[in-house]
Amino acid sequence: MTAPVSEAVSEAMFCSLLADGSVVTVTATRRARGGRADIKCSAPGAPALAARMQEVARLARHTEARYDSRDQVVISMDRAPGAQERDWELAVVLADRAVRGLLPPAAVPQLALGWSDGWHHGRIDGHDAGNPPAGALLGGPQHLRHLGALSGQPDVSASVSSARAWFPLHSGGINDSLCWVEVSVYPLAAGEAPDDEAIAAPGLDSARQHAVRQALAGARHFDGEAAPRWRTTVRFGQDGLHGNSYELALVLADRLARGREFLPRGRIIASGCSGAWHAGQVEGVEGLAPKCALIAREASAGDRVLLPRAWEADLPPGLRDALRAKGASLACVERIGLI
Repeated sequence: MTAPVSEAVSEAMFCSLLADGSVVTVTATRRARGGRADIKCSAPGAPALAARMQEVARLARHTEARYDSRDQVVISMDRAPGAQERDWELAVVLADRAVRGLLPPAAVPQLALGWSDGWHHGRIDGHDAGNPPAGALLGGPQHLRHLGALSGQPDVSASVSSARAWFPLHSGGINDSLCWVEVSVYPLAAGEAPDDEAIAAPGLDSARQHAVRQALAGARHFDGEAAPRWRTTVRFGQDGLHGNSYELALVLADRLARGREFLPRGRIIASGCSGAWHAGQVEGVEGLAPKCALIAREASAGDRVLLPRAWEADLPPGLRDALRAKGASLACVERIGLI
């Protein structure tokens, strides 16, 4: 985005407590981006933790009033918390905001304890420390409930619209299941000039993020959106996606979140892709038989199953009847917007 660069400090530090009572220090620095990633994170000997730090920071940016993507923020920890510890999350979010000038710079490192399953809503769900020190900043319903409170702003979570759709995740093993994709949208500020990173998919590699952005941008063009209107965050229920059969579910979740699709009584379950989302086209994907078998097994009452029209002639015999007996419905579509 092209908002004016804020008068941000070059470094910010916050601390958190670990389960053993020791202190972990989170340091954030800001520098010119120079074509690099918007957020870079590191933790000693813990690449998975670094990836989670990056995901938390990106999710928490979803409801910021204005976001400038021209700088890179580098966030590091001086030690690695345990795999199940999460109180460090609030310190990471605050350090990321402070170094970009969105919070008053602290004179000394501040102790912050909190975690959330809804950072993209700006919500703080709680903290785990049993006996936190006096003066510590605590997250949770009885303490700091949402990030806006830090700067006197209202809770904007009601402005975030989220929706999920499911798609069959088939690899030919016992882990085959229905996986969800969630799209959350937040209105762009008046006059805010969006860029590609208005659509973020934390936790995905750059190639997959690009594919997600292309699919959503194309499908929204088909809806007639003259210009981007939303800051968007995409999350998947599982890691390690392969192929592009999730695309139809992604597009439908986005349409639900933006109020462009009728709500089902249960879930939307979909499989399909497109090389022309800008024209609203839905195309077939590989794995018709095993994916239909998975859907037939996992569907329940109220679910709406949407499959490519190209599959219709080859659908397994009895699939429609089996879904109808469960109280689910099935439609084969060749375009979005006509469902």
